[in-house]
Amino acid sequence: MTEQLREIGQRLTALREIMEYSCQDMAARMDMDEAAYRAYESGAIDFSFSFLYNAATILGVDVLDILHGESPKLDTCCLVRKGEGFDIMRREAYDYKHLAFTFRNKKAEPFMVSVAPDNKGEKPVLHAHDGQEFDYVVSGCMKIHLGDMTYELREGDSIYYNSAVPHAMEAVGNEAAKFMAVVMK
Repeated sequence: MTEQLREIGQRLTALREIMEYSCQDMAARMDMDEAAYRAYESGAIDFSFSFLYNAATILGVDVLDILHGESPKLDTCCLVRKGEGFDIMRREAYDYKHLAFTFRNKKAEPFMVSVAPDNKGEKPVLHAHDGQEFDYVVSGCMKIHLGDMTYELREGDSIYYNSAVPHAMEAVGNEAAKFMAVVMK
């Protein structure tokens, strides 16, 4: 367990308790097993973006409230310079930069995502969340697994899909794929 996972789990627990939900209530709302939910709160397992997005929606907070512990404050604009953004280090292969992290009441969650190649040859774990998603490949090549379908996207390609369909991305080749992901609620 990393310190970041432990802190995220603590914030998740505090928010759940503020809403007066039991772990059993929250697990049911998240459509998952209670033991798995408790493992997230304890920081024993890594968070998928889908899990965080769904938990934030249920708890009525911004994803950043869970990730960082601070609510976004701006409502006119959020300027993010090249290469910057709020770093979200979830899993070894993924690097997320949230591009609207200081803007409150967002209707969409924009990210710049880099996914490193994983040469194990295994299909990545698929995750789902409510809403829709738009992904645009900035550099490299990636596969997107969407339910039973797989698409290969190259620089300049994009895909728009129902994010309730389980999905995952993986880099193709030996270089990272970089893409803009916009998740709409």
